[in-house]
Amino acid sequence: MASPEEPRVRLPQLKLDELLEELRARIEAARGTQDRVHSLLEAVLTVGRELELEQALRSVVEAAAVLVDAGYAALGVIGPDGTRLSAFHTVGVSAEQIAAIGPYPEGHGILGELIRNPQPLRLAKISGHPASYGFPPGHPPMNTFLGVPIRVRDQVFGNLYLTEKRGGLEFDEEDESVLSTLAVAAGVAIDNARLYEDSRLRERWLRANAEIGHSLMSGTDRAESLGLIAERAREISGSALAAVAMPMEGTKSLTVEIAVGVDAEAHRGLVLPMQESLMGLAYIASAPVTSDDVVHDSRITPEPPRFGGLGPAAAVPIGTGEGGVRGVVLVVREAGRPVFRQKETEMLQGFAAQAAIAMELAERRQDAQQIALLEDRDRIARDLHDLAIQRLFATGMTLQSAGRFIEHPEAAERVLRAVDDLDETIKIIRSTIFGLRARQGSAGSGLRSRVVRVAGEAAPVLGFAPSVRMEGLLDTDVPAEIADHVVAVLSEALTNIARHAHADRAHVVLTTDGRAVCLKVSDNGVGIAPGGRRSGLRNMAERAESLGGGLEVAGPGEGQESHGTTLDWRVPLPTA
Repeated sequence: MASPEEPRVRLPQLKLDELLEELRARIEAARGTQDRVHSLLEAVLTVGRELELEQALRSVVEAAAVLVDAGYAALGVIGPDGTRLSAFHTVGVSAEQIAAIGPYPEGHGILGELIRNPQPLRLAKISGHPASYGFPPGHPPMNTFLGVPIRVRDQVFGNLYLTEKRGGLEFDEEDESVLSTLAVAAGVAIDNARLYEDSRLRERWLRANAEIGHSLMSGTDRAESLGLIAERAREISGSALAAVAMPMEGTKSLTVEIAVGVDAEAHRGLVLPMQESLMGLAYIASAPVTSDDVVHDSRITPEPPRFGGLGPAAAVPIGTGEGGVRGVVLVVREAGRPVFRQKETEMLQGFAAQAAIAMELAERRQDAQQIALLEDRDRIARDLHDLAIQRLFATGMTLQSAGRFIEHPEAAERVLRAVDDLDETIKIIRSTIFGLRARQGSAGSGLRSRVVRVAGEAAPVLGFAPSVRMEGLLDTDVPAEIADHVVAVLSEALTNIARHAHADRAHVVLTTDGRAVCLKVSDNGVGIAPGGRRSGLRNMAERAESLGGGLEVAGPGEGQESHGTTLDWRVPLPTA
C-alpha cells in the first residue's frame, strides 16, 4: 500500500517534465525562427546581387519557394495594360508538364484576382474561392495558395504565387509575413536590375549613334548607312525584323528601302500606304506607334502577307515634325516576346532622331560638295565660252580671211576645211557648256514615283489598292524611253484587271539588276477566258518586242484551286 506522501512527490516531477518539454519546444521554435530569419536575409542578399533582370526574377521565385516550403512557385509580370500577365516564371513544374499545360496563363481566375486586388491572399483550397477559374488539362493538382504583390516604386510590377505547402500544411501568417518581406526586397532588386539594364541599353544606343554618324560623315553610301541603322536597331531592341522606309517624292507613300532579319525579302522594296501601315502612321504623326500583335492589328493592311510568326512591333520616325521626318524605322519581335516598353520606345526614338541629325549633316556636306562642283562647272563653262570659243572663233575668221590670199587651190581648200572643223568644235564646246549648266528634271518625275501614281490612280477603279514592290536603281538605270513603256504597260495591266478579272487582290513588282527591267503584275481573279479579246496583251507584247524583250502570261497551275493571272513583261537595258 502506497504511503500518503507519494502523490506529493510525483506531482512536482510531472510538472517539471512538462516545463522541460515546453522549454525544449520554445528553444526549437526560436531556433527555427532564427534559421528562417537567416534564410530570409540570405535570400534578400542573393536577390539583391543580381543585375540581369531575367536572372533577378528567377532568383526571386526560387527564394520564395524555399522560404515558405512550397512545392510550386511562380512570378507573374503584369503587362503594360495592367490587366494581363506578360511573362511567367515558374519553379517546381517540369518542362514536360509545361508543354502539356500549353501557353502560360494570362491572368484569369485566382491569378487575376491578385492583379485586380493587389493585396496578400491566403487560401486553404483554391477551388473554394469565387474567382477560381480551374486548371487546364495536364496541370498538376494544387490546393493551398499564398500570393503577394511585388511593387516597384509604388507601381505593381507583378505577383508571387505559391502553392502546395509541403507536408500537407496550410500557409500561415508567418509565411505571409516572410513572403511580403521578400517581395519588398524583390521590388528593390527588380528596380536596380531595370536601371542597370536601361543604362546598358542606353550605352549601346549611343555607340550605335556614333557608328552611324561616323559612317555618314565619312561619305559612306546612303543605302549602306540605312542598312546600318536597320541592323543596329534590330540587334539592340532584340527584334527579329527591322526595316527602314523613306517617303517617295511626289506621292503619299513610303517605300521600304532596307529590311534585315526574318522574311526581309517580303518587305524590301514594298510601297506602303500612309494610312494602312504602322510605318505610315508613325510618319504622319511624327511620333512612335506601337502594336502588341502586328499580325492581327486592324490598322495594318494584311496584303501582302509579310509578318508571319511575328508579334510586338514599334515604328519610330527618323527626325521630328519641326525639322521634317526623313523616314521611319520599324522593329518587330517574334510572337510571344514582350511588347515594347515606353522606355524602350523612347530610346529607339532618340536613336532615330540622332540618326536624322547625322543624315542631315551628311546631306549638308554633300550639298556643299555639290555646290562646289556646280560652281567649278560654271567656271569651266564661262572659261570655255569667254576664252576658248572666242579664240577659236577669232582663229577661224583669221584663217577664213587669209584663205583669200592663198593662190594654191589645194592649200585654200585645206584652210576652208580647217575653218569648218573649228565651227564643229565650237558647236561641240557649246553643247558641253549647255550640259554643264543643264538643270535636273523636276521632282517626282522618276520611274518609281510614276509607278506609284499609276497604282494609286487605279485603286478607285479596282476597288482596292494594289500592293507595289520595287527593287534596284530604277530611276538611274532605266532610260526615259523604256520607263514610258513600263508605265504604259502597268496602266494597261491594271485596267485589264479592273475590267475583266473580278479580283480583290493584285500585286505589282518592278525590278532591275542593271541589265534588264522586269514588270510583274499578278491578281487572284478569274483568269483569261478562252477565246477572249487579247488586244491589250498584244499591245504589251509588241512594246516588249520593239525593245528586244518579251511578255509571258501565266494562269493558275495544274491542281491549283485559286484562279488568277500573272503577267511578266521583261526588256533588256542598253549597255553603256
